[in-house]
Order: sequence, then C-alpha cells, then structure tokens
Amino acid sequence: MSLDHAFIAATRFGFGPRPGDLQSIAGDPRGWLRAQLDDTAPPQALRGLDTTAALYTTLDRERQKGPGPYMEYLKTQASAVVKREAARRTAAAIESDSPFRERLVQFWSNHFTVSGTRVVAAALAGAFEREAIRPNVTGRFADLLLGVSQHPGMLVYLDNYVSFGPQSRIGNNRERGLNENLAREILELHTLGVDGGYTQADVIAFAKIITGWSVTGIREAGTGRYRYRPFAHEPGDKVLLGKTYREDGEDEGKAALADLARHPATARFIATKMARHFIADDPAPATVERLAGVFRQSDGDLKQMALALIEAPEVWEAPLSKFKTPNDLVISTFRSFSQRQMDDDRPLIGALSELGQFPFNAPSPAGWPDRAADWLAPEALMRRIEWARGVGQAAPQNGQILQWAELVLGPALSRPTRTLISQAESTREAVALGLASPEFQRR
Repeated sequence: MSLDHAFIAATRFGFGPRPGDLQSIAGDPRGWLRAQLDDTAPPQALRGLDTTAALYTTLDRERQKGPGPYMEYLKTQASAVVKREAARRTAAAIESDSPFRERLVQFWSNHFTVSGTRVVAAALAGAFEREAIRPNVTGRFADLLLGVSQHPGMLVYLDNYVSFGPQSRIGNNRERGLNENLAREILELHTLGVDGGYTQADVIAFAKIITGWSVTGIREAGTGRYRYRPFAHEPGDKVLLGKTYREDGEDEGKAALADLARHPATARFIATKMARHFIADDPAPATVERLAGVFRQSDGDLKQMALALIEAPEVWEAPLSKFKTPNDLVISTFRSFSQRQMDDDRPLIGALSELGQFPFNAPSPAGWPDRAADWLAPEALMRRIEWARGVGQAAPQNGQILQWAELVLGPALSRPTRTLISQAESTREAVALGLASPEFQRR
C-alpha cells in the first residue's frame, strides 16, 4: 500500500486525515477501514444528550399550554436543543478515530432524513439519528428500515402519528383521515426509489397498512415512544405491489417493510446511492450492479455492503472525484488542525450555517443532495472562499502551513498549490489558500 491509498481511505471513506494519519494508515488502508466497522462505542461528544422520550415529553407538555406558548418554546428552547445536537454530532465526526463509521452514520441519516424544516420534528432529529440510525449502520437494512419507520422522530416528521384509517374506529368517529406522507417517502426515498415500479394506489394501500403506528403522549405511560393504536388502524386486506396483505394489525406493516427491504428495486436504489456517495456522482452501471448483488445475496447486510465498497477497485483508482459538501468541508478542516474536545460550539454552528448545510435541516425528506452540481453555484463558492479566509485569520502565526498541507493532503498536494502556499505573504493567507485549493475541496 502507499500514501495514495491512505489519502483515499482517509478522505473518501472518512472526513479527511489529521496530521500524522496518512503515515499510520499507509501500511494497511483497507484494514484500517475494516476495523472501524466493528467500533460500536458511542462517541464521547454525544454523551449526555437527551433521549427522544425525554425530548418528546417536554414537547408534549409545552403543547398542552396552547399554540402561543408552544411556538415560543419551539423558537427558543427547542432551537437551543437543535444547535446543541448539530454541534455535538459534528464534533463527533471531527474527533473520531473511526471516521468511516461516522460517515456511514451521516450517509444513512441523510437517506432516512428527519429535518428541522418541520419545526415540530426539529428537536427530535438528533436523538433519531443516535437511536434509530447509529446502532444499525452495519446491521441488516430490514432492521434499520423498521427501526427508522417506527421511531417517533420519523412518525412525527412525516405525520404518521396523525394518520387514521378511513374505516377505523377513530376515523369513523372523528372524521380524521389518512396521511400518505410516510408511506410515500418509504417507497420513493427509502426503498424502491422513484422509478421502483409503485403506483399511487400502492401509496394509498401502504398508508393504510401502517395506520395505527403512532407515538405515546404525556397522558400515557412511556411518553415519547412508539405505540401501535388498533383503533386507528384501517381494517381489512390491502394489496401492495400486487401482493395481498391480510388483516393483521401492526404485523401487516412489519411484513410489508420486510418485503420492501428485499425488493430488487431496493437493492438497485441503495447500491446506486452508496456508489454515488463513495465513488462518483455518476457511478458506472457495473459498479452499481455489483453492489446490488451483494445487497441481494447478503439479505441487505450493510456491513457486507461497506466491505464491498472497501474492496471495489474503482474506489482506489479515482481520487478527488467527489466535491465536498459544506458539512464535509467543515469537518475535514477542523480535523486537519486536530481540533478535539471543543468546549465552544459557536465556531461549528457558525460555519455550518454560513456555508448552507446545517445538520438536521435538509430542505426536504429527500435529504441533502450528493452531486457536485448542487454545491457549485457561484454564490456558494464565494461563501467557501470567504470562510477559508476567516479560518486563515484565526490561524496561529507559526509559519508551518506548508508542512500542514503536506501532512493532510499528502500525495494529492499539487505543485501549483504548493507554490501558492510557499509564496503566501502570511501564514493566514497560506491557510486560506490551502483550504480553498482544489485538492482540499474535493474528496
């Protein structure tokens, strides 16, 4: 192996190297990546954050006070929760010795987006990632899908907790109706994909299948947890994707999700997204088919999918093929300066807000985009340059920035960038040039 492969391992699979990482990884980059898949210890930065149950209990208590006080709470106290969650999650990636695993967490969290654009769900998004995503990124896709679909964060974000079968007891008595949001997004965004062969009739049928999947309120035991409500479930058999699901209450939804997790369209859709994220914006069809085959043959084993990525020859042949998102840029910058155990969250919050990718605030249930074209608008590029200058202004005057660039860019450091850094008039200017360089902006 070599520094070239060490750089790819640290940058494409992780969030960029810290000084000294490339030398320690170079002996066995693949082994370094494989070992991280077994590192299940919770990051130090995430300890002490509130659970979904605690957060939902507070939200529900405030809701009982009326619309005015509730909205005021969401704007102030709940907003503070969101900022703390975003900063701690980002710090976890900056500090991690297992950055590949952290990238997998963020990949799957983006796939199963819960966004603060729905104010009611904002405070739950961080806990959703910690509880539903993080423990399952190297497990089976079917288990991840079920855990996500039954988590209060997702049920609230996509309104399934207020979805009632038209012929259910509560639907008849209160004239409260069916909500298709969660069913539609599971089919379109979480499993089959928009071209996966489902119809509007399938959306409606699936929405009926998962009626009754809800969340406990403060007047119930175990507030803020998943609960199946039989009186909200649509009775009768349903037909989804040509298969009849007999009336079976909560188990109808579990059976449908298990089938969706094993559908060939799901294998292709997941394989395409993973290849796009880790290899190239437009991955080769042969690469996608190979990953889809691993998905099918392993029954959706996500650890096997990660291992297949590690072994994919094209991963190691095309460095810098992906443009860093703002989130990646911030994390890789802080990692490059070995920032650890940060007591002040404001630099992280400010950077993520300034660059336009605040965690848990994706513009839609589709999550953040994963192609360069979506991040290359002139205004966005200018924000990156200005931010790099700001980082340079805060850099110490130690005169060792060329050494820093050599340590964190390694073999990717080009002759033009080396010349610009070495000829910079100040350390601050050198830092800004290094961060704005093409090789630092890509992965």
